[in-house]
Amino acid sequence: MEHTMEPIQEQLLEAAKKAAEECSYSPYSQYRVGAAVYANGQIYHGANVENASSNLGICAERVALSHAKMHGVQHIDGIAIFCLDALRDETGRPLVGYTMPCGGCLQWIAELAPDAWVVTNGLGRAVRIADLLPIPFKLLDPSFPVR
Repeated sequence: MEHTMEPIQEQLLEAAKKAAEECSYSPYSQYRVGAAVYANGQIYHGANVENASSNLGICAERVALSHAKMHGVQHIDGIAIFCLDALRDETGRPLVGYTMPCGGCLQWIAELAPDAWVVTNGLGRAVRIADLLPIPFKLLDPSFPVR
């Protein structure tokens, strides 16, 4: 697989790896994931946090996106996801499918970072969110009141 990441993408992937190693709480799945969002020259970290009631856990990507939004970020340039415990091929490289965001995280990225590039430790290159989720769910009018 061609390796074509820019230095900031490499740096962000390293930050995501560190978040997975140091901050993931994954006693049930043993699947540590870290994420890092890049916006306005800053890096915002996140890690997956599991719960005994599995649907109450949260993915690393959503934690990192929330971290950025809580700090007032309006435009996100990119997001890196590092799956520390992803299954690997015979050469030791993580299998791409085990390093990709889940459907819920793709929707979050599409809504909160629609122009962002995405890198994972399995891809080896950056892609656009539109490549991963070409037709995201959208409300026709985001200001429409929900009742």
